[in-house]
Amino acid sequence: MNNYLEQFASDNNSGICPEALEYMIRANKGSAPAYGNDEWTQKATDYFRELFEIDCEVFFAFNGTAANSLSLAALCQSYHSVICHETAHIETDECGAPEFASNGSKLLLAQGENGKLTAQAVEAIVNKRTDIHYPKPKVISITQPTELGTLYSIEELVRIKEVAKKYNLKIHMDGARFANAVAAMNKSPAEITWKAGVDVLCFCGTKNGMALGEAIIFFNKSLAEDFDYRCKQAGQLASKMRFISAPWLGLLETGAWLKNARYANQCAQYLENKLLDIEGVEMMFPREANAVFVKLPEQVIHSLKAKHWLFYTFIGVGGVRFMCSWNTTQSRMDELLDDIKAAIAQGT
Repeated sequence: MNNYLEQFASDNNSGICPEALEYMIRANKGSAPAYGNDEWTQKATDYFRELFEIDCEVFFAFNGTAANSLSLAALCQSYHSVICHETAHIETDECGAPEFASNGSKLLLAQGENGKLTAQAVEAIVNKRTDIHYPKPKVISITQPTELGTLYSIEELVRIKEVAKKYNLKIHMDGARFANAVAAMNKSPAEITWKAGVDVLCFCGTKNGMALGEAIIFFNKSLAEDFDYRCKQAGQLASKMRFISAPWLGLLETGAWLKNARYANQCAQYLENKLLDIEGVEMMFPREANAVFVKLPEQVIHSLKAKHWLFYTFIGVGGVRFMCSWNTTQSRMDELLDDIKAAIAQGT
């Protein structure tokens, strides 16, 4: 067997799901107008409006870094700041792209349990300094699910919304695994976005079964003024746009976006339950979507890496993240679990 099949480092490692691939093949028949002037792009954007129950503006970008960075740049000027959690992807993993795209907007970092911002933490940062020598807070960026795999409840989102309204702040949602959040919470996409105060959502397709492609959805349409020019300038206007929008339509029309997310979440739940039965394994954060964070002895981590298992250890000594995706299989999860058990047994 290929040792790199169905690994657990990231849902980015997965291939293209059948529904996305089928629609891409359909879009490949004949020619079509370029730069998003095709029927696939129109149908996909209309479907997003139907899904979110609102007349929103929809744009497509190649990847999540561009989606987050360009949407944040549209919400603030270079002398503004963005409030986010200290573990947020825009802070830890995007190489300064949000600051670059906005010509210098500063990220202001807050702490919060299990990777989540709180309304109190946001308000404390807003009021920390109000003089002209400090970048003025303008945007709150939240990640759903968080980088630690946890979920903001609707109540938590509404409390943040109230602080945003009080201080005239906009709310950006990094939805790298937004489909997994919808599946886990059993709420409508509208309920956990614009109805809870979100102004713009970056909805990831890549981790949900596409080859590439993110949807940037402006629920506050006034904020999207000239955003198409911003995308073009940043090299994010696809000439053959239908090969991004058609796979999106494949996910949306068939319901695969939600099916894939539910399956990934179920796999993570299975993995968590089995890990809890192993002595010496400790959960680090609540498992609420498709990520499982565990603390393993160092010799176990080394043993797994020696057997070519792929996973991330970016959360401190002994901390491991196992990520499940639409194509994770029980057989591979069981193989991983067996190797963990064997490594622990050797160390005792």
